[in-house]
Amino acid sequence: MALRVGSHGEDEEILSEINITPLVDVMLVLLIIFMITAPMLHQGIEVALPKSEAQALPTRTQDPLILSINRDGLVYLKDRPVHPTKLIEVLTPMLRGRQDEMVYLKGDRDVAYGRVVEVLDTLRRGGIVQVGMVTDRDESVGRR
Repeated sequence: MALRVGSHGEDEEILSEINITPLVDVMLVLLIIFMITAPMLHQGIEVALPKSEAQALPTRTQDPLILSINRDGLVYLKDRPVHPTKLIEVLTPMLRGRQDEMVYLKGDRDVAYGRVVEVLDTLRRGGIVQVGMVTDRDESVGRR
């Protein structure tokens, strides 16, 4: 956008300034969109995680492999159901091409403890020993 200053003669000076108002508007809209969609980017199925006081594991650069066990005892890899007998068969090729061989296990707090141990045992027998347990942070601990 140009602005004419002075008379309409040959010595006319043109000032040009960038109007940043539309840029700020677009950036604010994008910020709002990302703030709304970011919580939806979690992986795996929705389970009610148990509470824990343990420190969180450091974040990795690759997307983690997340196994979830819902309250009915069904096992999911990310959001896809996997039969427990096929678990190692599906996970092994996925881990082979990764730098990080960690598998994260999300077990619903209402699922039987034995079911979680069965999945851990299946992973162990399949050679997958780096397993992290996913929990929610117990917020009541810090408030005492």
